[in-house]
Amino acid sequence: MKKTSRRHFLLLSVGVGSSLALSRAAFAATVPNALSESDPKAKAVGYTEDASKVDKAKFPNFAAGQSCANCSLFQGKASDAYGGCTLFGDKQVASRGWCSAYSNM
Repeated sequence: MKKTSRRHFLLLSVGVGSSLALSRAAFAATVPNALSESDPKAKAVGYTEDASKVDKAKFPNFAAGQSCANCSLFQGKASDAYGGCTLFGDKQVASRGWCSAYSNM
């Protein structure tokens, strides 16, 4: 059995501890103020984070190609993953999302 020195043990402990902290931070890196589909305002307008999953029977006014990224209410660049929406105040919506308040640019 190989003996481990105190110095090696401490270096290993610091390395493992910091990698756990960094990986935790990476997993927790979600969008601040992202609008949840379960939010009452979001439910009221049928918001979904993925426009390809819109219930076309429930929302017959939905058309293929519509998404938050090309909606006039979206306050971000079309290339942004999330951006503001005038409808939801300080909440961030997914650019690939959709809601029944969609308004073409």
